Amino acid sequence: MSVFSERPWLRSYDFWVPPTANYPRQSLYQILQTAASQYRNRPATAFFGAHLTFGELKEQADKLAASFHSLGLRKGDRVGIMLPNCPQYPITFFALMRLGLIATNINPTYTPRELSVVANDAGIRALVTLDVLVTLAEASTIAMEFLIVTSIPEYSLDGPPLAHVPGTALLFPRLIDDGDLSVLPRVEINATEDIALLQYTGGTTGLPKGAMLTHYNLYANTIQNALWNQYHTRRGEEKMLMVLPYFHIYGQVVGQLLSAWNGTMTILIPKFDVNMLIEAFKEYSPTFFPAVPTLYISLLNHPEAKTCGLHKVKNFNSGSAPLPVEVIEQFEQMSGAMLREGFGMTETSCTASTTPLLAARKIGSIGIPVSDTDFKIVDLESGSTELGIGEEGELCVRGPQVMKGYWNQPEETAHALRDGWMYTGDVAKMDQDGFFYIVQRKKDMIIVSGLKVFPSELEEVLFTHPSVFEACVIGVPHSYRGESVKAFVVLKPGASTTVEELQSFLKERLAKFKVPSEIEFVPALPKSAVGKVLRRELRDSELEKRKV
Repeated sequence: MSVFSERPWLRSYDFWVPPTANYPRQSLYQILQTAASQYRNRPATAFFGAHLTFGELKEQADKLAASFHSLGLRKGDRVGIMLPNCPQYPITFFALMRLGLIATNINPTYTPRELSVVANDAGIRALVTLDVLVTLAEASTIAMEFLIVTSIPEYSLDGPPLAHVPGTALLFPRLIDDGDLSVLPRVEINATEDIALLQYTGGTTGLPKGAMLTHYNLYANTIQNALWNQYHTRRGEEKMLMVLPYFHIYGQVVGQLLSAWNGTMTILIPKFDVNMLIEAFKEYSPTFFPAVPTLYISLLNHPEAKTCGLHKVKNFNSGSAPLPVEVIEQFEQMSGAMLREGFGMTETSCTASTTPLLAARKIGSIGIPVSDTDFKIVDLESGSTELGIGEEGELCVRGPQVMKGYWNQPEETAHALRDGWMYTGDVAKMDQDGFFYIVQRKKDMIIVSGLKVFPSELEEVLFTHPSVFEACVIGVPHSYRGESVKAFVVLKPGASTTVEELQSFLKERLAKFKVPSEIEFVPALPKSAVGKVLRRELRDSELEKRKV
């Protein structure tokens, strides 16, 4: 049996992409160390008019690592990073890698409750965040030792000093200034075993779970992306426009690690603003733009998109959520460039498949597996029978980028990882050429503008409202966000409330993107004979109504 019959996607590999490679077994810190030696004086970041070179980035990361060590932080300790895109993020991340500490990404838009759940599950000893988020941290129930505070203006051009912070907080710039490099220890890293990042995602119960990504997982995925893109990447010359957040796994690997590996200048935008994006295209002429469908839809509808310089971008890439075919076609017609779509998940360190550059185009597919990555489709019932071409089943992934497991959740780990395969929970199919297509999500997860929303989490919060008897949450199609959240609510006998009051209640307890844009009060929810709410029946009925 030929390798092409076992892995038909290899026939569609671009000529420069190797089917297999030998991946580094070193600390992720080595990526910055190499970049600083090769591109010392090249800007690593551009941020509100100010630049930080790779040499300066390494120097500040080393000094911060020295201060972390002086505080008593040691290999294996968890440190939370609750920052938007700003130079302080890579400084902090690589400082943690230098010491073998475990970075824990935390979404800055979280509520105190959500922050507490993630931070306490990880058991963070320190949190690095912005001055404007201190009240959020204080309102949480985190049992941490060190609160380290910075501000957006500190790394912008002629920024004002740090705003007032609590007396117990440690100031980010002072830790860097006081960092004594002579105290930095040599830390041995076992790349295949030592965790570099806890990246939280949802569980089957909707509760977050931390994917344990090792140095090897993340380094391998960085190299897989580098090999795939090497033909049209000129190391030390590229410019990446990053509105995709670093705290997301997509931004972490493609935005931070890959850009450092390639010596790419990263233009950082801390919060999505389509006008800011347009101005960045005009001012910097980026050559690479990784994004999610929402961003491409925003650009398509902006009056200046056609004249802002999109034609200068060599690589447009979309991930995190399905990209409508009509958006691909319209954007490519407007920009004159190819918009590539891929597939990945937190548990695969980001990229598992993507679109080849020169192979036959198959719009609507998630492309083909990257180097050293195998896909298979198995039956939905047992997950043990491998299915053939065109048959729909659960997508499974195997490769060096697949996580070690879930933090302190052996049952979830055993369910997801079986015999070396990651069971994704996505229903997919493969065609005769080895291109894969996502049919639907096996799980009930909703993706809003590339961000994951788990119905059971919302339902749990809704149930705490004194007027709510029952609730069921589904995702409904949205032309801009991909999906939006809708809640069906049954009120308690004699109770009353309004849509606006419920939304206000949820906004106090959930990140904004999770709050349902639609709430419908219903007399009862459809249920099975054993009393299970028939979520799919609600979803199918809603989709049918929207066709009218």
